[in-house]
Amino acid sequence: MTLSHLARRTVLGAVLLAGCARTTNLLDPASPRFSGEYALRVNDSRVTGPIRIVTFNVKLARRIDRAIEVLRSDSLRGADIVTLEEMDDRGVDRIARALDLNYVYYPGSIHPTEHKYFGPAVLSRWPIARSWKVLLPHASRTRHQRRNATAAEVVVRGVRVRVYGLHLETPSGASDRSREDQVRTDLADAAPFDGPVVIAGDFNSYGIGVFLERHGYRWLTRDIDPTISIFTWDHIFVRRLAPAGPERAGVVHETRGASDHRPVWAVVVPEATGRAGLAKAAGTR
Repeated sequence: MTLSHLARRTVLGAVLLAGCARTTNLLDPASPRFSGEYALRVNDSRVTGPIRIVTFNVKLARRIDRAIEVLRSDSLRGADIVTLEEMDDRGVDRIARALDLNYVYYPGSIHPTEHKYFGPAVLSRWPIARSWKVLLPHASRTRHQRRNATAAEVVVRGVRVRVYGLHLETPSGASDRSREDQVRTDLADAAPFDGPVVIAGDFNSYGIGVFLERHGYRWLTRDIDPTISIFTWDHIFVRRLAPAGPERAGVVHETRGASDHRPVWAVVVPEATGRAGLAKAAGTR
């Protein structure tokens, strides 16, 4: 079947309108805020082992049931810290309930085509002591969408770990320098904190990793396989945390149609643990 000239123009116009649709940005630094506490209570003194971190862009939170299946797979099961991108409030809550996780979620906007909340979330099987929204600079060139990070302090075995779940602007929506500015905002927010830090999510860039390394962060996912099509845009960076053994990070290739992105994982221990502690931690989980 071929489209008539008028039909082609109509389709093209609809695509352009969708691409240029303006976003409703949620610029209040305190809201909206969504949270839930579904994690099973654990005795910190009896639980040992490394910290497993997972990040997954669940494309527009459309296929939550499939995302839950993926997050239950071998490399992702039992994660201590999870960041999710492109989420809405209902999707985050469903995943947290299904996986027995606590969560906090600050959407940065109402998506212009989905007409629902859009933003990153932080989930954990450990208590979340506090949380806040970090507003990132530079609206996108097309939709004028503003991005944000969801920040939380997670108490893992008595140690506060500061976690930033974020989703940077796309290559078509912002320059490399703009994405650096967005990351710089998170780095400035984390700078006063003297404990372990995790920055994880969809960076819409591979080269941004060099920028984070220059600012003292370990790039755990530098050598992983592509995370979307031929690109490696989903990453985990840490400060004052060290890889727990040689197999420090990876990608889960089977997404069961949950997203166009593939989830990423990494396993770490506190930097002060040392080599003996790394060996012990790797063998106790």
